[in-house]
Formats: sequence, structure tokens, C-alpha cells
Amino acid sequence: MNRLVQKILTILVKKLAVGACPGQIYCLDGDLGVGKTVFTQGFAAGLGITEPVNSPTFTIVQEYNGGRLPFYHFDVYRIGDVTEMDEIGYEEYFFSDGVCLVEWGHLIAELLPQETIMITIEKVLDKGFDYRKITVRGLNEL
Repeated sequence: MNRLVQKILTILVKKLAVGACPGQIYCLDGDLGVGKTVFTQGFAAGLGITEPVNSPTFTIVQEYNGGRLPFYHFDVYRIGDVTEMDEIGYEEYFFSDGVCLVEWGHLIAELLPQETIMITIEKVLDKGFDYRKITVRGLNEL
């Protein structure tokens, strides 16, 4: 993804995060390399988090408390079974006063509340290597 696309994505996602409310869960899906980490970094910036945000691939969840709301960033790519989510106490995060963003959320779909905001990022190669289609479902119902 080129820098201009990253910058535009970051600006748009920051605006989404400004409207985030306590208890909201955002599920972020898309193939490797579509911009999920850039999305997450922009979302964190929109919450006022200034520390570096990276994917918690090996730790499953990373907590950030320096913004206007606590931010819980999950990467469940390596989850072998949804029972592993119980082991990390996912409910304490999902039903808290913070905001959760779950990368690869489709892997734990049965654990996600109905109100989860679903975001999919897709490459559309016939429009160019850097073209992204972002679909957001569930935001209008809130």
C-alpha cells in the first residue's frame, strides 16, 4: 500500500474512532497485506493514543489506555479454537468501558455480539494494486 493510500485510510479511520463509544466492538477482516494494521493504527490515533500500535499476533490482545477510551486490540489469526478466547478472558474486554478492535474476527464469529461493527478491507486488483474497498456493516444500526 503506498503512502498516499495509507494517509487517506488513516484520516478516514481516525474519524470513525472519534465517534467510537464505550463497549463497542469492531471486527476487522481482510487478506494479509490489505491494510488492517494501518487501519488499527489510525483508529488508535483517533482515540488519542500516541504510543506505537502494532499487531499483537503472538499475544492475542494488546491494551492501550492512553486515549479517551481504553482500546483493546485483538489479533485472533493464530487462535486454533474459540475456547482459547475464554483463556484470555475475552468477555472482560468485550463487555467493558473500552473499545475493542478484533482482527480476523470471522475466526471467532460465534463469540461476537450481534451489535459488532463488521469491517472488511479488500484489494480490488483490476482497479490497481493500491485500490481498497472498505465495507462497514452495523454502524448505522447504532
